[in-house]
Amino acid sequence: MIIDVAFLSDTFLKLAAALPVTLGLFISAFLCGGVLALGILAMRMSRWRVLSAFARGYILVFRGSPLLIQLFLIYYGLGQFGIIRHSFLWPMLKEPFICAVLALSLCTAAYTAEILRGGLLAIPPGQIEAGQACGMSRLLLLRRIIAPVMLRYALPAYSTEAILLVKSTALASLVTVWDVTGVAQQIIQRTYRTMEVFLCAAAIYLLLNFIIVQLFALLERRLSHHHRKSAQPLALSTVVKGE
Repeated sequence: MIIDVAFLSDTFLKLAAALPVTLGLFISAFLCGGVLALGILAMRMSRWRVLSAFARGYILVFRGSPLLIQLFLIYYGLGQFGIIRHSFLWPMLKEPFICAVLALSLCTAAYTAEILRGGLLAIPPGQIEAGQACGMSRLLLLRRIIAPVMLRYALPAYSTEAILLVKSTALASLVTVWDVTGVAQQIIQRTYRTMEVFLCAAAIYLLLNFIIVQLFALLERRLSHHHRKSAQPLALSTVVKGE
């Protein structure tokens, strides 16, 4: 098999030109899904049974059904309702990019809410009690103790969800969003060189996910640096006692 370096280079550059669309999908869905997940989490942990039941149902629906079907229902289904077609939202909802972001956001919010709930439940009760004993208000307790500790516990699973979200953006090409995968399909239709084109696309997604993993690793180190510093004297004292 002869490697066509010129074709691979040209294909990689064409796919890289579509990378801003993929990044736009990912960043928009990541931010919107994160904000929505906080609301779902608040309802899920609420004492009001109606709110808790709604959050449970939301999570069940969006985690239990395929993202592809959710995307098709939003892109092809919303336009069937006259109240939506004649509303101020229709100029946005008729755009494929907006529909893709909406579908990705709604789906990732369900997963993120459960990830954050796991991190919230993992917080040692003693830390919250200590903050209350120091006279912290609810807002200060949330900012100083609950949010940082919850994020630290949830970060490994949240990084995995971010990677899955990047790969899920490839589905947007099915509703005519010309991201990396969509442009790859266009090139294949013209050249019939499936292997080379998809290898270039895979390399771009791999590089993008590598960068995301490194960013989350950096964030995790920043959130846990004081734990590592406090663990070093403890480890040193253990070694000295062992001697």
